[in-house]
Order: sequence, then structure tokens, then C-alpha cells
Amino acid sequence: MVKAVVFDVGETLIDETRIWTRWAGRLGVSSFVLMGALGGMAALDRPHGDAFELVRPGFDLREEEAAWERDDPEGLRNRFDAGDLYPDVRDALAAIGAAGYQVIIAGNQPRRAYDALVAMELPADSVHTSEGWGVSKPEPGFFAKVAAVAGHPPAEILYVGDRLDNDVLPAAAAGMRTALLRRGPWGYLHAERPQAEAADVIVDDLHALLPALRLM
Repeated sequence: MVKAVVFDVGETLIDETRIWTRWAGRLGVSSFVLMGALGGMAALDRPHGDAFELVRPGFDLREEEAAWERDDPEGLRNRFDAGDLYPDVRDALAAIGAAGYQVIIAGNQPRRAYDALVAMELPADSVHTSEGWGVSKPEPGFFAKVAAVAGHPPAEILYVGDRLDNDVLPAAAAGMRTALLRRGPWGYLHAERPQAEAADVIVDDLHALLPALRLM
């Protein structure tokens, strides 16, 4: 029986459209070009950083982020805020919590994302980031941390994310139940792959989770 539901962040809770649009402007290309390049990387199982390299050969992420911060110190740049939450997040998390499940947020995010998520006052019991833990998905250590903060055996945890490689497959390998969310480019592409059968459930939005949980 599932007792804790753990949510990924990017393209699970956070719509990254505005972030990628700002990146396109920073790189000097249209949003269409960068979004297309990102979709190509997703289809080829290549990291999203390769899309930056494609449109700007020799791209250095750390140097560009530092320069961007100097140029626009008060802007959001490559960050997110409450305006980037998907519309179903607050109500779905609240309903899951009200049904008696522990609600946890834990994703591959920099430490600063912790402050942004906490400031949103989401209906979650705790918030965690990979940088804060010192380990990232898909490493087994990340999912060991998830189980530790949940305080439940892996079999009593449902991990929710939009990717097979970072979410469903490693969480399942750790003994957790999994939900694949058809959201964002990776979510739609990965839901069509044979490996998606490894997920306990595939959902189109977060509202579909509670009915699925009642059957687990």
C-alpha cells in the first residue's frame, strides 16, 4: 500500500516554457529553434545541454549563467517562480495530502530552487533538491535519500515524474512504485516507448493520480 507520493519538479510541477523562452532570447535564437532542438535531444536521449551547443558551438553553461547574472541581476533568468506552476499542482497535491498520503517534492534541482519552491507554500510535507542532497537522479543514492526522508519502505512510495531514464526506471529499480506523467517533451516521447510498461501508471495530469493511488 502506497503511503508517500514523491514528485519530480521540472515538467512535473513546473512548466519550463518561460525558462526556455528566456534562454532562447539569451542565445539569440527564436523560441521555436531552441524548443525544436530540445525536442530533438529528448528524442535522441541526449542531455538538454547539447541543444545549447547545437545553436551556439563552444557554449559554456557556467560562464553564460555568470554573465547572464551580471547582465540581469534582478531577473528570473534560468529560474522559476509561482507563475511557472502547472495549473493542477496545488489542488492535486492538496487532495492527495487530504486523502492521507505523505506528499514530498524531490527533484534534480540546484539548491536555490529549494527557496523558490518553499516560497510557493505548496501543500507538501517537505521539499528537497539534488544539490542539497549531494546526489542526483538517476543515481541510486538519490532514491535512497527519498526513502529516508519519507520514512517508509520503497514499496510504500510512489515516485511521480515525466521521464523514464531519470524517474520511472531508477525509482522502480529502487523498489518504488512509479507514475509516468505525459507532460513536457520527455513525458510525451517516453510514454510511447516500450519501457513505459515499467511504470505502474501513466497519467495525463496530476488529478489522475489520486484515483490511481486508490487502486494500488
